[in-house]
Amino acid sequence: MHLLSLIVFSFWFSSGKTFGEDQPIQTFVIPHSHMDVGWVYTIQESMHAYAANVYSSVTEELSKVKERRFISVEQEFFRLWWDSVASDTQKKQIRQLVKEGRLEFIIGGQVMHDEAVTDLEDEILQLTEGHGFLYQTFGVRPQFSWHVDPFGASAATPVLFSLAGFNAHLISRIDYDLKDGMQKNKKLQFVWRGSPSLKARQEIFTHTMDQYSYCTPSHIPFSNRSGFYWNGVALFPDPPKDGVYPNMSLPVTKETVHAYAQTMAENIKQRAAWFRTNHLLWPWGCDKQFFNSSVQFRNMDPLMTYINQNSKEFGVTVQYATLSEYFQSVHQSNLTWDVRGSEDFLPYSTEPYQAWTGFYASRNVLKGVARRASSRLHAAETLFTRYRISFPDGPVAKDWALEKLRALRWAVAEVQHHDAITGTESPKVAEMYMQHLLQGMMGAEELLAALFLLPQNQDVSGVPSGSFQGSGQALEQHVIVYNPLAWNITSVVNMTVTFPSAVVRDDDGQPVPAQTQKSALCNASYDLFFVAQLGGLQHRKYSVQFSETSCSGKSKCESTYEARSVAFERRRVKDWRKTGRRLLPVLNGCYKLMFDQDTNLLHSATYLKEQRRIMMTQDFWEYDANGDVKAGPISDNYIFSANGSAVRAYKAVEMEIIPGKVLTEIRQRFYREDGDEDCAYSITTRVPEYSEAGPWCHRLEQTYSLGPLRLNTEVVLRTSSSLDNNRTLYSDDNGYQMMKRTYKKFTNNTLARNYFPMVRTAYIQDDISRLVLLSDRAHGVSSPADGQLEVMLHRRLWNNLQWNLGYNLTLNDSSVVRPTLWMILGSVGATSKLYQRGAVELQHRPFVMPIDRPGKARKDREPRFNSPVPPVVLPPNLHLLSLSIPGWNYTSDHDLHLSRLHSAGKEVRSEPDYDRVLLRLMHLFEEGEDPELSKPVTVNLKDVLKGLGEVRELEERSLTGTWNITTLQRWRWKTADTSGKKNDQHKRNQDFTVTISPKEIRTFFIHFSSRNG
Repeated sequence: MHLLSLIVFSFWFSSGKTFGEDQPIQTFVIPHSHMDVGWVYTIQESMHAYAANVYSSVTEELSKVKERRFISVEQEFFRLWWDSVASDTQKKQIRQLVKEGRLEFIIGGQVMHDEAVTDLEDEILQLTEGHGFLYQTFGVRPQFSWHVDPFGASAATPVLFSLAGFNAHLISRIDYDLKDGMQKNKKLQFVWRGSPSLKARQEIFTHTMDQYSYCTPSHIPFSNRSGFYWNGVALFPDPPKDGVYPNMSLPVTKETVHAYAQTMAENIKQRAAWFRTNHLLWPWGCDKQFFNSSVQFRNMDPLMTYINQNSKEFGVTVQYATLSEYFQSVHQSNLTWDVRGSEDFLPYSTEPYQAWTGFYASRNVLKGVARRASSRLHAAETLFTRYRISFPDGPVAKDWALEKLRALRWAVAEVQHHDAITGTESPKVAEMYMQHLLQGMMGAEELLAALFLLPQNQDVSGVPSGSFQGSGQALEQHVIVYNPLAWNITSVVNMTVTFPSAVVRDDDGQPVPAQTQKSALCNASYDLFFVAQLGGLQHRKYSVQFSETSCSGKSKCESTYEARSVAFERRRVKDWRKTGRRLLPVLNGCYKLMFDQDTNLLHSATYLKEQRRIMMTQDFWEYDANGDVKAGPISDNYIFSANGSAVRAYKAVEMEIIPGKVLTEIRQRFYREDGDEDCAYSITTRVPEYSEAGPWCHRLEQTYSLGPLRLNTEVVLRTSSSLDNNRTLYSDDNGYQMMKRTYKKFTNNTLARNYFPMVRTAYIQDDISRLVLLSDRAHGVSSPADGQLEVMLHRRLWNNLQWNLGYNLTLNDSSVVRPTLWMILGSVGATSKLYQRGAVELQHRPFVMPIDRPGKARKDREPRFNSPVPPVVLPPNLHLLSLSIPGWNYTSDHDLHLSRLHSAGKEVRSEPDYDRVLLRLMHLFEEGEDPELSKPVTVNLKDVLKGLGEVRELEERSLTGTWNITTLQRWRWKTADTSGKKNDQHKRNQDFTVTISPKEIRTFFIHFSSRNG
């Protein structure tokens, strides 16, 4: 994101630190280019206008002078350049520069991912994709981060980076007032223990950029151009043919060199005063820089020479450096560092009225599609892995399958960028992300269809059909349901059909509980719900037999119930004088919900096991946003700045209840005006009713419909309860761990600064009860009043800020959004057992694939069906985070891999490795969270995975797979608090047994015995 307009300017010639003449500040000048994978311009536009030129020109200029350096951060642009632009000569030069350490890959992921609204699984994916490419191609493994632009910093990120083998972490965007205090007290560097369970085992040294962030000063006293950016500003859509770009700075000459040197030295001394060591990281670069590296280095080279020749006068020395060279010097200083616990740096504000909490809810549709694509990818990865193990020579071509998987991996990785899933991009870039995701999902679904149908030569007509006792011609359709999780589950499958009656049978020919009802979305269609019971990583076929005639009289639909709706009169808000007199109960095995017929709103909920009642209502409220910069603070893609308190977003409510035997559905429709024909908002609540619901009994599924919104409104779902939570809420960091969010009062903008990201989970609680919401996509969440849990679901904004207008970043989002939340109620202890697994099950719901269209059923034949594949079942506190065939081809022996790369001397196109399986397991619970489920878990992986095949080899690796865990030795940093420090070496018994502790993520390479011959 563009930072030039956000830099905090200080008085240039004041230095807060004085050094003796014999102690010049050692300055590490780190050349870099901040290259957003999207944001304002599409990837194709950026590649054409500047990104390809960055790598072409940097390669040429670094090859000329051995002292020059450059760091490459996000891999997507580099990989596009490497695959489609770079010549053989340039590739040879790159290999040499990497080998010499003069070109350094930092972070190494596909993108610099956002930290507020991204999910842990997707962060790991994008990191793994980039690391796999770098290790296979160059034999390098990034060991440092450069997270300079995400809008706030999560405590989960340092944990992931430490698991990937990083030695230091770098952040920048944290609250302006907090950063100011850290600068003054020299607290910008610390050792971060991001996980309260892992503590020092996964700590990492963290450097916070000062107030200038990742850019060098763009304004200097003697010039009104671009400061130290001699190549000027990138030009879109085409680079200038004459090489003259806008705003190119004055060249360094005999006349200007002293002024440049004095400006640079004073800035160095100002910044050095905020750090403890005599080493200063001086980032040289900013957005879209180094597209003409020749002019950059041609001016900086003599400037640095001049400063070093006069180092006593200036009090500084300067050298080109990579990030590793800087951190090595800091590490060698051997200082003792403060420890930061598991607190994060969210939310993030740049000034009193600029709370960057709006993006938690911006572009709700994109956020939902990104998560759905991730879920689809997980399903395709796990099924293809199982297929490869079982049918290594099966009819599904392995190269075609891997191509489909890689396309979706690329799209899911790409959208994790900090200007992508955040919703802070321009409309055309949002459309680009959506196109890539949808195309990738279509490819994955083609692969899933092939995997389901081809290997066993399935004859879909072989699904048994029983007798359907009803008048009218019976039609039949067949559906495959796949469980992508390594747990046994019972789930409700929902299909939209055009027939009022149906019987559903499993692959044993047995009828399963089902329910039909008229659809809320279309009068001409029906909702079919049926109960599917699936083992871990198991898929089953179901036959659905339809009838155009409803069941009546002697006609029976076996296990199917035809539900009928009961409609309630529309109630106007202005008539709510007496409420709570006519309460209507909806019960299942876990809850009794009471709905108020005087308001058509939820009145209370009782969780039956403890007979604890919580008074509760749910409805929609609107915040009005200011769009005129002259009238006050504005809301935009990034920023939430409410123009007053929220107001009720409706004037009347209708309710419809459909009692059922699989589920009971409550439909509430909210009308903006009393007499409106169409509702503005709706809540559809589904209460599980079937007797074998198990954990599902606790999950109240709610789907909302909002939009198109009125311009400059931000709409929230407000759940108001009798819980005494003191406005304290808990929300998750990236689906990894829960963070306590204590309500804070500020002089200005208190409301917006108390909004937090909710990726998977948020809850409020008192001493007895807890109210949990689980989400299928990211939202903003707050507790603005006691007992309230408020979720921002949708935003539509326009403002006249020229910066926003110039880049088309005004978020005029006219879409209709339909997010889903699961609600869980209960005691603190009971909900602790449920919400972690529930969040995972919501993310990875069973994949449902109709394999034909309704057609005439064939009868009078012997039924033929295949037995389900053996299940793979983990303990309830372990989650199968990944099961995939990455395809990267490198030997596990690092020295041998390097030897092969260097002896080749050129790019070798290696065939993908289709036999190596990547397995990740995650312990879902925190230390002490539950008496049983928080205990370490010991599993024998050979036994657990026998449903897939026979495990032959098992090797533990780092998070992204590039390190053998036995050879990974991360730097150790001295801290005053030495508790919990120990060698984090995992030992595996010869019998494939591993023990996984709370919140651990363990990664393995596995080879299975061949089934050929």
